[in-house]
Amino acid sequence: MIALRSVVLTFLSALVLLPALQALEKQPASMYHARRVALAAELHGGVAVLFAAPEPLLDFMPYRQDSDFYYLTGWDEPGAALMLVGPTDNSSAMRDYKEILFLPTRNLRMELYTGVKIDAATPGVTQATGVDAVEPMTALPTELNKVIAADRKLASNLWTQPDLQPAAALVRFNSVTLGMDSTPSAHDVTQLTMPLREVKDGGEIELIRKATEASIAAQRAMMLDVHPGKTERAIAGEMTAVWMEDGCERPSYAPIVGAGINSTTLHYAENSATIKDGDVVVVDAACEYSMYAADITRTVPANGHFTPRQREIYDLVLGAQQAAIKAFVVGKSTINDLYRKDPNSLDTAAYNYINTHGKDLHGQPLGKYWLHGLGHMVGIDVHDPADYPAVLKPGMVFTIEPGVYIPEEKIGVRIECDFLVGPDGNLIDLDAALPHTADEVEAAMRAH
Repeated sequence: MIALRSVVLTFLSALVLLPALQALEKQPASMYHARRVALAAELHGGVAVLFAAPEPLLDFMPYRQDSDFYYLTGWDEPGAALMLVGPTDNSSAMRDYKEILFLPTRNLRMELYTGVKIDAATPGVTQATGVDAVEPMTALPTELNKVIAADRKLASNLWTQPDLQPAAALVRFNSVTLGMDSTPSAHDVTQLTMPLREVKDGGEIELIRKATEASIAAQRAMMLDVHPGKTERAIAGEMTAVWMEDGCERPSYAPIVGAGINSTTLHYAENSATIKDGDVVVVDAACEYSMYAADITRTVPANGHFTPRQREIYDLVLGAQQAAIKAFVVGKSTINDLYRKDPNSLDTAAYNYINTHGKDLHGQPLGKYWLHGLGHMVGIDVHDPADYPAVLKPGMVFTIEPGVYIPEEKIGVRIECDFLVGPDGNLIDLDAALPHTADEVEAAMRAH
């Protein structure tokens, strides 16, 4: 009977683990471990504690893991914490590398609503998480106390996420348990994870490719669906359906479908208007695949044909994107130089093109109608962290997205593509399969 019970428990535990293991396409456990080791090396003997995102309270708020936590663990359940101890060969305080994942106490009543979760007592949990040690969340203060009690200098070399309530509470509680007169300020661990996340490995690039492929499919569907009388929201909904069918879990950001005057509002996301004949429509919409984002914008004519003026502005914006591509030099060019103070920035190349290749209705250059930076890093976050203006190196993925927005003419045009800097230093357009030119856009709209 005891043996049978053991087999049943093992089987049930395996069923519990399956949803967590299969929910997202993940990289090998060794990759996440290597990232943790790389972060620990940057601690210079310090200690880092990172917390997972909490479970959302409302049914219409789906769970998304904290980006840094996912980057380091690949773990997609709420309420966990990760502690990393940086190694040191200091003879007075020698420490080996150490990693522990802490999992919260299960709430069996809540699991009736949210589904079964894993805790530290679940059989096979260490193998499932890929972390060296897994302990209950209740052990976190004790483990942190042990490490710092053995070397009090570590109290001033503690790294965690800024402005996070559990992190602040842990730091204060730790100070109390160690009898400190004051609470040392913890360092911002995101300053250490940011440079690690800037350069993508092969597995990350493959996930971003899958996000862009699904996003391209939705953009193509949009080009077939846009016509006068259609609502902006219906277009956003139809694109969302394509993403879900392609295995993506969510949009990368709130979809922007702006027709007519709405095309001139950069982050218009109300999507409540009805598309009218003669409108130009900016569609900034893409998705996440297994936590990795794409970011794509295309501008289309509502009736399938650009007016001469709309085409003029479209060609101008496309020319600015091509000018930035032509100016790219690996290891030298920078992105997101909003005020164009860096002569090596791609922003400068694109702006100079816009400001010298067109006029508004009053004969003035169009540079003042471009209101944002040229691009940003893309990864686990659609706006992945970087120290801007960022120097572009192999393995980086970023957008080039010039735009011109003229409210007086109700014309807004933005063209945005995701680019990868290849190992040879050349740019790879991840959205090459999507129409780029005005002629290509019009052809895609009549491809019924």
